Amino acid sequence: MPSTGTATATTYCPSLFRYERWRTRSVQVGDVGIGGTNPIRVQSMTTTDTMDTAATVAQSMRMIEAGCELVRITAPSRKEAENLTEIQKQLRAKGYRTPLVADIHFTPNAAEIAARIVEKVRVNPGNYADKKKFDVREYTDAEYDSELQRIRERFLPLVRICKEEGTAMRIGTNHGSLSDRILNRYGDTPLGMVESAFEFLRVCRDENYHEIVLSMKASNTQVMVQAYRLLVHRMMELAWDYPLHLGVTEAGDGEDGRIKSAVGIGALLEDGLGDTVRVSLTEEPEVEIPVARALVDRYADRASHAPIPARDPWPIHPFDHQRRTAREVLNMGARHVPVVMADLSTRKEITPATLFAWGYRYSVPLDKWSITDQACDLAYLGGNSIDFEIPGTLGIVQDHATWLSSKHKERHYPFIQKKDYLNGVEQHPRFNLLYATLPQLDQAFIAKLRGDPTAVLLIDTYNAHGMAEQRRLFAELMNESCDVPVIIGRAYGGIANDELVLHSSTDIGPLLLDGLGDGIFIADEDGGREDLVCRTAFGILQAARTRTSKTEYISCPSCGRTLFDLQETTAKIRSRTSHLKGIKIGIMGCIVNGPGEMADADYGYVGTGPGVITLYKEKEVVKRNVPSAQAVDELIALIKQHGDWVEVP
Repeated sequence: MPSTGTATATTYCPSLFRYERWRTRSVQVGDVGIGGTNPIRVQSMTTTDTMDTAATVAQSMRMIEAGCELVRITAPSRKEAENLTEIQKQLRAKGYRTPLVADIHFTPNAAEIAARIVEKVRVNPGNYADKKKFDVREYTDAEYDSELQRIRERFLPLVRICKEEGTAMRIGTNHGSLSDRILNRYGDTPLGMVESAFEFLRVCRDENYHEIVLSMKASNTQVMVQAYRLLVHRMMELAWDYPLHLGVTEAGDGEDGRIKSAVGIGALLEDGLGDTVRVSLTEEPEVEIPVARALVDRYADRASHAPIPARDPWPIHPFDHQRRTAREVLNMGARHVPVVMADLSTRKEITPATLFAWGYRYSVPLDKWSITDQACDLAYLGGNSIDFEIPGTLGIVQDHATWLSSKHKERHYPFIQKKDYLNGVEQHPRFNLLYATLPQLDQAFIAKLRGDPTAVLLIDTYNAHGMAEQRRLFAELMNESCDVPVIIGRAYGGIANDELVLHSSTDIGPLLLDGLGDGIFIADEDGGREDLVCRTAFGILQAARTRTSKTEYISCPSCGRTLFDLQETTAKIRSRTSHLKGIKIGIMGCIVNGPGEMADADYGYVGTGPGVITLYKEKEVVKRNVPSAQAVDELIALIKQHGDWVEVP
């Protein structure tokens, strides 16, 4: 892809080499502008019952005081839409002018009411004029055109009201709630997501209404990023320029939710895409704001980064996941999952207890190791040595001079600098780790790497736009037909725990989403956070869908439609199931975020009425109207019934 921004078959951002925010039109939402030259806005959504005016106003105030620039409130029916008047009135009386956004799903009449009250409405094209029945059928062109006409007639009144009232609109596609019509013609794909939004966007354009923001949300970060890229690509082809609302839907809670959000949202922000951000956590909405702000603030001065040379042709596929081909070296490259390498180089002393944070538990009485699902594969010791027997799944990497004294030890390998490598220093017969940044990657180095079946490359960057520079390094290797396995390395110092998690996820996750990388190495220069770094490394790999090491929870962030306490229920389910490696469990507060939104889940727990839960196996209903007091036990029984349960070790 050329760096000039010239449209090609794969263009989706202004430049792959120079940070430049994609210039969209500015959409005015009350006093807040989205897109254009406006800063990237952060927003969230209330979790209160919209009919509880006092609670909704109080929560909105907490969100605004935390930095929320747009407050979204669910309006599932006419009565909630009408109550937005009172909510807005009370907020204005208290001096808050933050724009309100009405969240609409199945009720066009509620949207039409809300559009005359609040500054923006959000509609989901998958369920605004459709009811999902999971029908499998073929549509003739005439039948499809008839469906589009039906949608136009249902949607047109809202468009005209918004135009008349000066109300903005978000057309928000969700991966899990595509209409049957879209699914049957385009499949469960990023292309289907884009076309779903375009069906509604064309109606708006026909009415010369352009106060529109678009989103392409998914719980699967690969799908989410591909859909946004494809959306921008299509808009560039058509010379459209609508702002983008970024978000990973149902990201979950805690570190997992933050990592998953940072991987998906960060991949787009890195390429200059995004005009407003919502981080969806199963926590209080005001907690989402600092996370979103931390992601957005990294780009305030990103444009001043050191230059990155352009490279044609661009060998990386932006609209689908294709893993880069790398040869096999030990357990790296080929079809192996990416490895995790621990940094023990700054330790003054390394004992068996040192490895505890990295997933290895040594029992003195039994004189044996136990290994967790999140145990590192390699440990970099720098100039250190160890004097104990290492676990059988662990490899040790040492600086070359130190390794020369340890080379007789099993599974000890050298870390070699470029100059020494090219000068022909002694190597291990099976695995040698070489260090490189993009400026060091010259033709002589590449040629030797290409012909060395023992070489693995550890890449690093000192560029403020480091993800792009490391991606450019991968492109160089691919264009030079060099299939050396690559471990992605990044070092961090002088930052807090939350920043370490978010920054590393944003820097490394996008590369993995593009199929790049055979390993991950996070170096914490501050030290003392080995357990956090280990969890983060494995969390990034899982969020990018490249290595599964634990149970995944697809959990919505709660809203006024939620029919049970999501935070409490998620914690309860997590406490019972967190040992089920590789299982995905969807925990949804209402039917809106039910079988569609949790499209990737193996099992689903969905609120379908006050005090009652419906359980799913994938998209199929298994048991309806289970009393919530019994529902977690019934979920466990369902998992056991399908053979996916294992007892806690």
